Amino acid sequence: MPELPEVEVSRMGITPHLVGQTIKTLTFRTPKLRWDIPVELKRLEGQQIRSIRRRAKYLVIETDSGCAIVHLGMSGSLRVLDAEIEPSKHDHVDLKLTNGKVLRYNDPRRFGAWLYSEDGNHQVLSHMGPEPLTDEFNPQYMLEKAVNKRVTIKQFIMDNKVVVGVGNIYASESLFSSHIHPQRAAGSLTLDDWTLLVKEIKQVLETSIKQGGTTLKDFSQADGKPGYFAQELCVYGKAGEPCPSCGEEIEELKIGQRNTFFCTHCQK
Repeated sequence: MPELPEVEVSRMGITPHLVGQTIKTLTFRTPKLRWDIPVELKRLEGQQIRSIRRRAKYLVIETDSGCAIVHLGMSGSLRVLDAEIEPSKHDHVDLKLTNGKVLRYNDPRRFGAWLYSEDGNHQVLSHMGPEPLTDEFNPQYMLEKAVNKRVTIKQFIMDNKVVVGVGNIYASESLFSSHIHPQRAAGSLTLDDWTLLVKEIKQVLETSIKQGGTTLKDFSQADGKPGYFAQELCVYGKAGEPCPSCGEEIEELKIGQRNTFFCTHCQK
């Protein structure tokens, strides 16, 4: 599933091709993805794209007549192509520009979304916590949010009401580099613990975004559908392998129905 870095790289990839361009037509080859595709999106036809921003794992394509809000779901991706290129299977949405290019949305599992909002403040974006790469996400904020919380720290940092975009991969990696066991109660962390964990969450996300920048050329190639970029993971998906720090076997368990990877020797 695309996580925050993948969505941010998608935003960076499509922005140079779309901002300042005019939407000619919007074509929907399915009436429904995760939710029904609203007919109001057709209001964007004839409008110039003013900006593209990201909120959590949503992309907001802004015009003077409203916004398209896009979520990649479990398997969605975006490409910028020549409009003459015929759509293939699972190409569900085309945002065609007057310059002959098209933003094409492909989603085999159809768990993504295309939504409409007049001002970009859709209900799916309400009640969200701060972005993890902003100053609002800081150790003191997290310490206060975690007071008396018995939920595991892994689930706590993945809660979008607390902080957005810390997905499963990056939660496991950040906890490992912070030496914090994923089953610890969130309320047990000290300010020093939060200082380290917040720093590591920011670092692992920033590094992943930088690594993903090497795929940006793919957004304008018909055969270059961007996917996961090369990642240097320490524990995620490596159950049974030796810990890169101590050599002990990496373990796996489910926390909140999500596979979690950790080292019992290094993480306490």
